[in-house]
Amino acid sequence: MNILENLKNELIVSIQAMPNEPLYDEICINAMAKSIVELGGAKALRLAGERDIKNIKKMFPNVIVIGITKPSQIPANYKELVYITPTIDDCKRVIEAGADIVAFDGTMRNRPNNENLADLINYIKSQNKITMADVATYKEAKNAYKLGCDIVSTTLSGYTTETQNNSDCPDFELVKKIKENLDIFTILEGKIWEKNDVKMAFEYGADAVVVGSAITRPQLIYKRLKGI
Repeated sequence: MNILENLKNELIVSIQAMPNEPLYDEICINAMAKSIVELGGAKALRLAGERDIKNIKKMFPNVIVIGITKPSQIPANYKELVYITPTIDDCKRVIEAGADIVAFDGTMRNRPNNENLADLINYIKSQNKITMADVATYKEAKNAYKLGCDIVSTTLSGYTTETQNNSDCPDFELVKKIKENLDIFTILEGKIWEKNDVKMAFEYGADAVVVGSAITRPQLIYKRLKGI
């Protein structure tokens, strides 16, 4: 299976919940995955943590899984930190759990244990897995591309100190700039709430789109509809 070919033009669903949330229970995560895959027809999911990666790959061996690790509680200063699959050890755990693609913070900020992005990418590739850099800027996307990354995603646009003043809209312009200048598979992720957002993402050149909260976070959906 050529994973990138199978991801092309797909809507990928990010199924995640924090440990302090009711939907973190694995029965709930599994039920959401079954609904999205069996009833919705999704071909790819983004999952956090070994438990959920293992469970979903066991249920759906042919579903493409993008795997990450993240802390059980996101720190208040998260915009300053590298916390998405930050180390080689995190990558190893994601791979052993069965992920097809390993996503990680692809910014150029300092990483834990004085590790570096190049070594992270090289390790994942040595395990014959696909590398996906979550970035916030074009500079970071270009750096990941130069390091041989397979995929870049706009996941962190608006969620780093440098980009915290970005608009509340999906970063269509970042996708456009990446596609116009770099020969790399590009995913738009972040702040997608409407069908038109998905449509525009593809019009701006995205190869695939990741949607999370608008599908799998009912408390945020409620607050949005309520105007809270």
